[in-house]
Amino acid sequence: MAKDDGKQSSIAQRKRGFMVAPSPMNAVKLELAIICCAGVLLWLAQERITVDPMAQFLLLGGYGCAGMLWIVFRARRVLVKARTSEDGESRNYGQE
Repeated sequence: MAKDDGKQSSIAQRKRGFMVAPSPMNAVKLELAIICCAGVLLWLAQERITVDPMAQFLLLGGYGCAGMLWIVFRARRVLVKARTSEDGESRNYGQE
């Protein structure tokens, strides 16, 4: 075994775990993944919930629209928070 002299090793070491670069949108990405997984589960269970094709369409369409609105709401909120923390005031780009 080599003695640790406080020097940095020249051998590259791989860090364990899944690493993602820090971003304010990481929480939104996680929520999108959760919504997509729940949507797949709903799609698999739709025939057990109802046998009416129109009800299945409304169920999946309603879930898709609700998920879309939630992601848009969260992304806008995160972006506004990131902008205000950048300069201390809110800016509206493209709206004059």
